[in-house]
Amino acid sequence: MKSEAGALTGDVAHSRPDGSLMDRISATNQLALRMIRGGGNPFAVQIDKMISPVEAIVEGRPTLMFGTNSYLGLNFHPACIEAAGEALRDQGTGSTASRAASGNHSGHVALEKEIAAFLDRRDVVIFSTGFLANLGVLTALAGEGDAIFLDAHCHASVRDAARLSGATVRIFTHNDAQALDALFAASPIAPARTLVVVEGLYSVWGDLADLPAIIAVTRRRGALIMVDEAHAFGTLGTHGKGACEAMGVEPEVDVIVGTFSKSLGVIGGFCATHAPGFEGLRFKARSYLFTASLPPSIVASARAALEIIASDDLNDPEGIRARLWVNARTLHQGLIDRGFKPNGSPGPVGAVRLNRVDLATNAWRAMLRLGIYVNLMIPPAISRHEAALRYSVSAAHSDQHIQRALDAFEAIRREGHFDQ
Repeated sequence: MKSEAGALTGDVAHSRPDGSLMDRISATNQLALRMIRGGGNPFAVQIDKMISPVEAIVEGRPTLMFGTNSYLGLNFHPACIEAAGEALRDQGTGSTASRAASGNHSGHVALEKEIAAFLDRRDVVIFSTGFLANLGVLTALAGEGDAIFLDAHCHASVRDAARLSGATVRIFTHNDAQALDALFAASPIAPARTLVVVEGLYSVWGDLADLPAIIAVTRRRGALIMVDEAHAFGTLGTHGKGACEAMGVEPEVDVIVGTFSKSLGVIGGFCATHAPGFEGLRFKARSYLFTASLPPSIVASARAALEIIASDDLNDPEGIRARLWVNARTLHQGLIDRGFKPNGSPGPVGAVRLNRVDLATNAWRAMLRLGIYVNLMIPPAISRHEAALRYSVSAAHSDQHIQRALDAFEAIRREGHFDQ
C-alpha cells in the first residue's frame, strides 16, 4: 500500500493507468480529506487578520507568526506603506498590461536600475513573481540541445522552469560538488551549453549552498552558473546582497535570480547579470512578455524597502539586519538547548526534521494551538517520506516572541509529538 507521503508526490494518481484525468485529482482529494478530518490540512488554516509582520489573528486566536518570509518586517514599514498608498492614489490599482505593451511604467525602470546599482550588476529585469523570474530566465537561456544541472533541493519553480525549457535536465546530490562534476563527465552536451542552478540559501532546511566548491567545478568545466538568492537577498552578506556576497563569490556568478516576496515584503521577482546583451531576455522570456507587469503600488513599496535595506548597517545594533541575526541565533541556540537538532546554521529560515507525515502534522497543529504558526513541510514540498516543521525569523520578532516560540517547541516535545 502506498504511504500518504507517497500519495502526496502523485504516485497514487499515476499508478492507475486506466483512470481519467479527474481520477488523479480525486486521489489527491482523498488524501486532503484524510488530513482535514485529522485537523492537519495547512491549506485550510485561515489568517483572519495580520496585525504586524509577526502577529496575527489565526482561527480567532492571537498568534505569533514564525512561518512568514517577512525577514525584515518591511511589509509593515511606514515608509513602504506610504509609498504604496501614494502610488495607489496617483496611478491606480494595476498596470493592466505587460511590460512589452503599455505596462512599462517609469517605476519599473527605476526599480530595475536601483536593484542593478545595489547588486553592482550591469542589467536587471524584473518579473511579476519570483516563480515567473525563474521560469523566464531558465526557458530563455536553455532549450533543446542544452543541459541544465540542478541541485536536488532547488525550488519547484526552478525544477518546473528547467523541464519547460526543453533542455536535458539532470539533478545532482544536494550540495555535492563531486556529484556535479560527475554529471559533467557523463554528459554528451558541451559545458558551454550547460547551465548549473543552485540556491544561495535553501528555503526549507535553511542551509547554505557550497558556492565556492560548486562554482569551482562549473568554472573549470566551462559552464554557466545561476544562483537563486530568493531567501538570501536582503539578509546575507555585509550589505545584504545575498549568499554570493557573504561567500565572496559575486564576480564568479553569471546570473542571480531573486524575489521581492521575502525581505522586500511584496510580490515580484528579478534577474541580474553582468553579461552584455542580456537585454535580449526581454524578447525571449515568455513569462515577461505575456504577464501583466507589477502594479505601481507594489513597485513603489519595493523601491522604498530596497532603499531601507541599502542604507542599513549590519554593524549597527539598532539596524534591522542586526536584529534579524540576533533573533536567528537566539532561536537556533534555544532549540539546541532544548534537545532539538535544527537543520543548518543560524539564519532567517530553518527546520526541525521529523520522519513521518503524521508526526509532523500533529506537531504543527499543537504549535498552532499554542499560538505559534510555523510551516508544515510534507511531500511534495520536500522529498518523500520526510516531514518537517519549518520556521522563519524576522527582525520584527521581540525577545518575548522568541521565548514564546521556544516554550511552545518545548511543550509539544513534552507532549510526545517528536517521539519517533
